[in-house]
Amino acid sequence: MTIQTTTHLNFRGHARAALEFYQSVFGGHLVVNTYADFGMPAEVPGSDKVVFGLVAAENGFRIMGYDIPGLAEGGIAGAGSTRRENHTTITDQAVFVSVGADTLDELQLHWDALADGATTIEPLAASAWSAGFGMLTDRYGVTWSFSVNG
Repeated sequence: MTIQTTTHLNFRGHARAALEFYQSVFGGHLVVNTYADFGMPAEVPGSDKVVFGLVAAENGFRIMGYDIPGLAEGGIAGAGSTRRENHTTITDQAVFVSVGADTLDELQLHWDALADGATTIEPLAASAWSAGFGMLTDRYGVTWSFSVNG
């Protein structure tokens, strides 16, 4: 039996832009369906927002996103914050997206692209437990944890 999990992010009106950005960072194909695509009348506010969005890449990267009906301000729902303080990560966020790769070079390419407009929590560098570890919160309020596997 095979089980696959996919992070599903809930946005306040920015799902399409976020998913397009993630596709530019990780590659793959993008699927976006709007509320109008599933029958909401086009004249209803929010009918152009994302009800189903997916980025799936050959390298195994998968992420989903949608827009919460009626919400059009802000980034991700329930964002919270994450920061480093006294050599410890302090957070009240419910979810991080974790990205692992076999080498630091593989991670670095994705990190550099995702870091555009992001807040770095911990720079991508060797750590006590990994040949490469870093954390950032992207321009949409999503916190990402990067690490070299093994």
